[in-house]
Amino acid sequence: QCTYLEIEQAERTHAVVLSRPAWLWGAEMGANEHGVCVGNEGVWTREPLGEDEALLGMDLVRLGLERGSSAREALEVIVALLERYGQGGSCKEEPVPFVYHNTFLLADRAEAWVLETAGRYWAAQRIRGERALVVPGGWGALSSPSLTPPPPAFAEGSRNISNQLSIGREITAEHAGLRQRACSQGWWNGDGEFSFAEVFSLTHQPARMEAAKARYRAGKELLRQHAGHITAETFMAILRDKASGICVDSEGFRTAGSMVSVLPRDPTLPCVHFFTATPDPSRSVFKPFVFVAGLKPAPQVRSPTFRDDPAKKVPRFQSTVDRRHELYRRHQAALELMEKDQERGQKLLQTLRDLEKQGLEGMNALLAGTVAPRPEELADLFFDCVEAEMKFYT
Repeated sequence: QCTYLEIEQAERTHAVVLSRPAWLWGAEMGANEHGVCVGNEGVWTREPLGEDEALLGMDLVRLGLERGSSAREALEVIVALLERYGQGGSCKEEPVPFVYHNTFLLADRAEAWVLETAGRYWAAQRIRGERALVVPGGWGALSSPSLTPPPPAFAEGSRNISNQLSIGREITAEHAGLRQRACSQGWWNGDGEFSFAEVFSLTHQPARMEAAKARYRAGKELLRQHAGHITAETFMAILRDKASGICVDSEGFRTAGSMVSVLPRDPTLPCVHFFTATPDPSRSVFKPFVFVAGLKPAPQVRSPTFRDDPAKKVPRFQSTVDRRHELYRRHQAALELMEKDQERGQKLLQTLRDLEKQGLEGMNALLAGTVAPRPEELADLFFDCVEAEMKFYT
């Protein structure tokens, strides 16, 4: 059972860790036990939006993680389900539908991909480089999907997305009917090189797309500035950048959650996933999570469930419920303190940064092989970090 649709179950699914809006089944971003990471962004294209309930892009994020043991396999899962079921339905917990199509970032230890969609149509680009590094702005025709590597000329070391189509002519794989669809709609005459972004982007962009262009350019420039020496801390700083619009905190809208993953090429080393689990990364703590046996659950970051959930009753979203989890509530109170009492707020923020630094130093030592924590320590790691953060709020 996904957010709106029930689909056939897979014979086997992988363990996943997800950052998601509490009312729906899918996720904005997450990782699985095999070191696969997927995140998505909304886009508006020339293809009509489907208000009929289908799969959400966020459902596809979770399905790719649950069913894909590599980034490529996750991509194959997503495009197969997209072609079969389509995407549609409201992406917001409000009575007035808010609908969009989706772009995705997918990465594992070995490679990274960008997947962009317009209705049931899609194009994908493989990102090549010594280190495939991917941040949000958060593939040849396939019927039975199989992917072909792109020519070396398209090699890149980093990539970002931000609420707009960004795959031009560097297409590694695509929907079997993509170009035919473009020709039939009069969007492309069939001559010259085919650019997915040029052909499928709206002629007149909504205002939010104009802001996305600036955010995309800023993300690309920040990555360029740090090329060759990008670390987890670099990504955290980029995700906290308010001047660029990557970290949003204006007009009542705030970046909801942030995630940074370190995926070592050495398979003997664990992948480490850092989550804020709270809004506004500039005032949040990135806490490390590692997949190990016997993981200690962290109920402090799980939102409550409701017997009469307005997201599940049709018509949907006719009432509201408080979905904030315990850490969210305490963090929200701390944000209010930071805004009211600047001096105390700065002290608290410095304390939180020190806590984050400890986690980063511990994970760097783990990945460098200078420490070897016991499995039970790693199993308790995320829980302990959340508990420590909550104590600072009280």
